[in-house]
Amino acid sequence: MKFSVNREALLKPLLLVSGAVERKSTLPILSNILFDISEQLLTLTATDLELEMVSQCQVDNQGQGGQVTIPARKLLDICKSLPEDSMLTFASENDNVTISSGRSKYSLACLPATDFPNIEQWQGDTEFKLLKSELLRLIESTHFSMANQDVRYYLNGMSIETEGSDIRSVATDGHRLAICKITNDSLSLPSRQVIVPRKGILEIIRLLDPVDDEIQVYLGANHIRIIDSEFSFTSKLVDGRFPDYRRVLPRNGDKELRTNKDQLKQVLSRASILSNEKFKGVRLNFENQELKITANNPEQEQAEEVIEIDFPFEALEIGFNVSYVLDVLNAVKDNDVKFTLSDASSSVVIEGNDSSEALYVVMPMRL
Repeated sequence: MKFSVNREALLKPLLLVSGAVERKSTLPILSNILFDISEQLLTLTATDLELEMVSQCQVDNQGQGGQVTIPARKLLDICKSLPEDSMLTFASENDNVTISSGRSKYSLACLPATDFPNIEQWQGDTEFKLLKSELLRLIESTHFSMANQDVRYYLNGMSIETEGSDIRSVATDGHRLAICKITNDSLSLPSRQVIVPRKGILEIIRLLDPVDDEIQVYLGANHIRIIDSEFSFTSKLVDGRFPDYRRVLPRNGDKELRTNKDQLKQVLSRASILSNEKFKGVRLNFENQELKITANNPEQEQAEEVIEIDFPFEALEIGFNVSYVLDVLNAVKDNDVKFTLSDASSSVVIEGNDSSEALYVVMPMRL
């Protein structure tokens, strides 16, 4: 097996698939990338048994087709450190692959390609096309609310739902809830709900650019697959039931506040400097003409910020984890935000003032 390839042509697919390489694996083969040569096409595959990434590039094949697995991290570091527009020649012999470029030569130990795990073949029962920018918006609007290493394993991921012309993403960690919905009138989808694991969601964000190119999405019984012109991404799904979030949506909010998002973000960020590092609690006092934000910490230090608002309701004091509110404000695309409140012990609903695409629920804190 012998082939040559330009550094730039190889580096792009190599970077794409490297996200699926397991760094601390008990299976040595998972630290390798599978190279599969067929005529003038090189296919690269990486997996950690949960995710699988496949990408391709054109090469100058000077030998037989075949397969070999190469250590991902070492190969990536070698490619990155070589000069631009270098030509790399790969030659495999026995259990080694030799990479030469100019007067540089590297010999890497390989593992048998027959040991490389392959995610089993499956058919998607729901498939649709979507713009990359739409899918990225759907996921970025909610991903920060996913749980991280929660014992309720079904919360360590994002629920993706399809119904008719709607696609919805939902994430919650039990303290906050984020929902985003996009409508595409060209779609007619069955009612499906799948849970994509946290690592898969973060990998999709890394792979997608906010451009108006179409990608194909397949949902199967146990997998989700996204196919683009440059890559194919497959992730196993979380086997579990996502909680019925509709039951926790507050319905009794009778007080509305509309205010400038950036101004609120700035005062909350400043107040959070003196909040308790562990609990991140801030107190919000809503009054007719002003919103007072206060934060304390165990060192008896205090921050107080005041902004002018229009709040024609009775005064209300409520505590929040400031990080949760800031995450929402960073995700909202509108210039103004709308808070819907009821009382000090009820959750608040936060939305963009103009668009109803995304909705966020944050539970209050006792301070």
